[in-house]
Amino acid sequence: MTDNRNTILAVILSGLVLIAWQYFYNVPQMEKQRAQQQVQAELQKSTTPQPSASATPGSAPQPGAAQPSTPAANQAQPVVSRDAAIAASPRVKIDTPRLAGSISLKGGRIDDLALVQYRETVDPKSPPIYLYSPSGTAEPYYAEFGWVAATGVTAKMPDAQSVWQQEGSGSLTPTSPVVLKWENGDGLTFRRTISVDEHYLFSVKDEVSNVGNTPVTLYPFALISRHGAPQVSGYYILHEGLIGYLGDEKLQEFAYKKVDEAKQINFNNVVNGWLGITDKYWASALLPDTKARLQARFSSNPVGNVHTYQTDYLLDPVTVAIGGTATAHARLFAGAKEAGVVGINFPLAGLGGYNKALDLNHFDLLIDWGWFHFITKPMFLGLDFFFRFFGNFGISILLVTVIVKLLFFPLANKSYASMAKMKSIQPQLLALKERYPDDKVKQQQEMMEIYRKEKINPVAGCLPVLIQIPVFFSLYKVLFVTIEMRHAPFYGWIKDLSAHDPTNLFNLFGLIPFDPTTIPVFGHYLALGIWPIIMGITMWFQMKLNPTPPDPTQQLIFNWMPLIFTFMLAGFPAGLVIYWAWNNLLSVIQQSYIMRRNGVKVELFDNLKSTFARKAT
Repeated sequence: MTDNRNTILAVILSGLVLIAWQYFYNVPQMEKQRAQQQVQAELQKSTTPQPSASATPGSAPQPGAAQPSTPAANQAQPVVSRDAAIAASPRVKIDTPRLAGSISLKGGRIDDLALVQYRETVDPKSPPIYLYSPSGTAEPYYAEFGWVAATGVTAKMPDAQSVWQQEGSGSLTPTSPVVLKWENGDGLTFRRTISVDEHYLFSVKDEVSNVGNTPVTLYPFALISRHGAPQVSGYYILHEGLIGYLGDEKLQEFAYKKVDEAKQINFNNVVNGWLGITDKYWASALLPDTKARLQARFSSNPVGNVHTYQTDYLLDPVTVAIGGTATAHARLFAGAKEAGVVGINFPLAGLGGYNKALDLNHFDLLIDWGWFHFITKPMFLGLDFFFRFFGNFGISILLVTVIVKLLFFPLANKSYASMAKMKSIQPQLLALKERYPDDKVKQQQEMMEIYRKEKINPVAGCLPVLIQIPVFFSLYKVLFVTIEMRHAPFYGWIKDLSAHDPTNLFNLFGLIPFDPTTIPVFGHYLALGIWPIIMGITMWFQMKLNPTPPDPTQQLIFNWMPLIFTFMLAGFPAGLVIYWAWNNLLSVIQQSYIMRRNGVKVELFDNLKSTFARKAT
């Protein structure tokens, strides 16, 4: 049974090693490779002409058609800088506490948007995050709204080349909407009112008035277009690409490559839906009225040598009578995926955000909480709760770890008590091996009798590891996907809890001016910072408190495990390493106390105490 218990523990720990090695340990190296690929892609874009495509549906759909038609590409033109593209058309400024940018009067697009509260690096002077960029730049990304004429309607409609006029003056702010106007010269007047709140929500009201000679039938539409697939993290635990919650179709997630293969995915007669494009931390989503009936679509269209990704919807047609007016409403989320803004569905402790305020259908899934959302959501809510009091997510991690330890205190106590008894009978087990060196069956029988007599469950020692696994992965998920953890500092040298410890043992923590991780082949194995070393030391202390496995192979595994995990966790987010070190320390204290209470001598601490006493004298 002892061998079984140790084998189970060894398998669990080995599984953790393999999972960590496969998915997490190579993170620094993978990130460097992606950065290099991104640089190469940018260099290629700077010399390759890119198309300037209009994403407005080009041909009229049949009445009741499923969706707008594929966007038609304009003549390719050289890529221009973002500033040059913005300066090339008249614009209305966007100015809110969180957003800065402009609306292009040419096409009436929202195509220039920066998230001013977020920076590219931890340096507050680094450039802000640019979400939207105009057509003609290296990475066009924008939202567009309007009308599509029904089959047989010959009236001219506003398109990407139409220049709108602003009624009045001033910028778009949370307290001052803007009104745009365009006339087709044949009796139709289009008026667009755009407002924005203090976060990331745009509301668009489109009106069309008809003073012509005939009624016209039009379809309201909205779309988000992105030219070229961005660099994605590429991890199985995170979705980046096209996303939507489309009524009975529920959550739909399509990576860029998957959309390329399908070319077009249609969702017909959707009620209570939303759709958009998501990155790791940022997203752009169309939020139509929850009662509206949508013909929605995800699509990928090759334009030149890049793909244009589009998520759009078409509403039911409206007929504008002579002298009449038709109105369509749309909403656009364009910003950071902050949990408090997007919302979290969770009993009693959820955060409302847009999900609740707009009565949206699972809009909280814009943040990828994963399959185990019932663990990751409360983990984040706990961290966020303490952050509101202490203003530091590192402190929140320490306090949540204490809460978790308290929740599992009875179970852990039972486990540690069993391990303490196991440690106390180690001399008896060793004596059995000497008494019956060649009779394994007799050894097992005598062991079982000792366990029965001492009321020991040898498998109970695995419980602390089993408990820690879901907590470990839920915290990793929260650190990896939530923007609140991005650039969140701790104390000292930790400026970003979602990134690995920036210090390094192999350059004497910065005293030697070189980066060991840049060494070819094995450099990424050398990202060994201070916190991983602390974690390794605490793990070594904890392993020494456990009963010594009788099997030599298992002894070797457990002896090397702290060192292996020290190197493995070096590339993990610093917040996760801090959690593991703190959890180990609490476990050492708890286990030591329980061992002493059960009459087991803690030789490790006694030996350390004796060593320090000798040195003191």
